[in-house]
Amino acid sequence: MRRYVIIGNGIAAVNCIEGIRSVDAKGRITVVSEETHPAYCRPLISYLLDGRTDQKRMQYRDPDFYDRMGCEMLYRRKAVRIDREDKKVELLDGTLLPYDALCVAAGSHPFVPKFEGLDEVGKKFSFTTLDDALALEQAVDKDSKVLIVGAGMIGLKCAECLAERVAEVTVCDLADHVLPTFLNFECAAYVQRRLEDHGIRFALGDSAARFEKDASSGAYRAVLKSGAVLAFDVLVLAIGARANASLVKDIGGAGERGIAVDEHMRTSLPDIYAAGDCTESTDVSCGERKLLSNLPNAAMQGYAAGVNMAGGSAVFDRAIMMNSISFFGLHSMTAGSYNGELFEEKTDTSVKRLYTEGDLLKGFVLIGCSDRAGIYTSMIRNRTPLSSVDFEMMKKAATTAAFSAGAREKMFGGMV
Repeated sequence: MRRYVIIGNGIAAVNCIEGIRSVDAKGRITVVSEETHPAYCRPLISYLLDGRTDQKRMQYRDPDFYDRMGCEMLYRRKAVRIDREDKKVELLDGTLLPYDALCVAAGSHPFVPKFEGLDEVGKKFSFTTLDDALALEQAVDKDSKVLIVGAGMIGLKCAECLAERVAEVTVCDLADHVLPTFLNFECAAYVQRRLEDHGIRFALGDSAARFEKDASSGAYRAVLKSGAVLAFDVLVLAIGARANASLVKDIGGAGERGIAVDEHMRTSLPDIYAAGDCTESTDVSCGERKLLSNLPNAAMQGYAAGVNMAGGSAVFDRAIMMNSISFFGLHSMTAGSYNGELFEEKTDTSVKRLYTEGDLLKGFVLIGCSDRAGIYTSMIRNRTPLSSVDFEMMKKAATTAAFSAGAREKMFGGMV
């Protein structure tokens, strides 16, 4: 009986389990999870905090998933070392788990700089896990003044969900605009205005230099690099994330910011695979190796890893950078790379940008007009030639009507 070990229990891990079982119905699967919860959709933790969902609806699979799949679940356990010679995973408590095939789906962790005075702050939180959200929920009330350091996706979703349940939310960031990793200044302004309309304040182009506590009152304040001072009583650190790649890199596995994988999700080490946010792979929209941290990529990577671990054959060579997010009803979606010729349409409340190079759609930015954006995403992933579609029609709206009758027949099984 073949032995499989999966480190991590997120989206990539669950799909890895399903990939294994599509080939091998009897092999032993052991899952090592540092968390105490079954797999859940992490992007929903902000909706849990503002009451739009609950823990049951956040679950990624039904309650009996692990039993049906025949998994041994090791919750609240941490993998600390991989013995590549004897093919064993060592846990923090000394347990050794032998494997025939291993998948590292360990995700990422929050990056927290060494701020002066940070240790003195009592109520400080990250915002990446279910436990983070539950802890933050207990810490705030209607009188709380919340300071969020970081204007990326995590920080802004946290700001949105707190805006109507606390007295004040302020977001600071060294960047001069919000969502700096995937929007430029002009596009980011649409999002920032929507957040400001709901009372969220910003200190951009500036960030915390140190934290101080008033000994007499117990109040906290952040001294920014500019010298400005912000008072707060709850601090959220949402500066960014780092791939959990050390288990593989410490034993000689290739990779720079993450674990390098090929299109079969193989690492550079025998019988060791990786999937999800801890990996770096090739972005097909530009040909560059990157961290491509998003849920769809994690799911497809995980499934391909599982199939190949079990002796099957699966390829995932369509990874792209993509982000989909909504703030107070303003939907934004980006994908691919911003290379080549730009087509743009914009109004006071929306912007559409399509980037083309040669005969290919390379990327897009859609804010306030993201309906059916999956069609654009599919074109980028599949490298669909623009010459094979009515791209003038596609510029106006993402629609399958722009595809040929033959292409639509393949898409919909003859229902054209």
